[in-house]
Amino acid sequence: MNVQDASIYVAGHGGLVGAALVRRLQAGGATRLIVRTRAELDLRRQDQVERFFAAERPDYVFLAAAHVGGIEANRSAPAQFLRDNLQIQTNVIDAAHRNAVRKLLFLGSSCIYPRDAQQPMREEYLLGGALESTNEWYAIAKIAGLKMCQAYRREFGFDAISAMPTNLYGPGDNFSLRTSHVLPALMRKCDEARQARAPAVEVWGSGTPRREFLHVDDLADACLYLMQHYESEQPVNVGWGRDVSIAELARMIAAVVGFRGELRFDPSRPDGTPRKLLDVSRLTTLGWQPRIGLAEGLASTYAWYGQHRDALRT
Repeated sequence: MNVQDASIYVAGHGGLVGAALVRRLQAGGATRLIVRTRAELDLRRQDQVERFFAAERPDYVFLAAAHVGGIEANRSAPAQFLRDNLQIQTNVIDAAHRNAVRKLLFLGSSCIYPRDAQQPMREEYLLGGALESTNEWYAIAKIAGLKMCQAYRREFGFDAISAMPTNLYGPGDNFSLRTSHVLPALMRKCDEARQARAPAVEVWGSGTPRREFLHVDDLADACLYLMQHYESEQPVNVGWGRDVSIAELARMIAAVVGFRGELRFDPSRPDGTPRKLLDVSRLTTLGWQPRIGLAEGLASTYAWYGQHRDALRT
């Protein structure tokens, strides 16, 4: 893949991952990037996707578009998470194949692995047990997308690969207290508590679950690396290969934000999966490793949030 000469479509360029991919591709010299807003192209609509691919005929596709959210969002809208993601994936993968796209990279999620999978989680553990109930609808859709890439490779020879990122964060994240993931939600809570001089911040759950976090700019770099160096139907985990407890994360965020009050854990709230740590040996063997540590990443993310907080108060 020659970034400078190729026509590259980034599906979902306005989201956390898509925006990072655009930044990375532009830094690599890409001049023929194709992007569309949701108003311009609704990927849930097969007719619109068909017309787009027939007209643009991109060489490469990064499929980062998805309906995403945290535990509460998944729990309150299971039909939307399942329907929207199945529609997006099916339409884009099929249209890419039929319009001679050279290669497609599908972005999955670490939530595809069984709730009680052995840690760290290897790619081979997929479908080895029951999913975590708080995000099973999203996970089922993502598993279907991964399997669709495998099926199109086997039946049609379509060069589709899948990357399974761990929990992501960084500039452009969703900081809504209603639909965000744990890291941006805690960052906003601590920031607002600091400004209000509140004595405490509520943290959902017991604080004991362990999570792995990867800066989204590292993911974007890994995706470009895989697009250039990987060709197999087997998915590839993308992460750090190390994790922290939610309690440790909350303390790190409080320190970065400057909140010195109490962190009050609420065990009546759902914890989710006890632990999610990826085995990243497959990607490491390919020659790629992340660069942005959690402390550095939290600081830069908070700096970005501080510049945009007024626009993000929803």
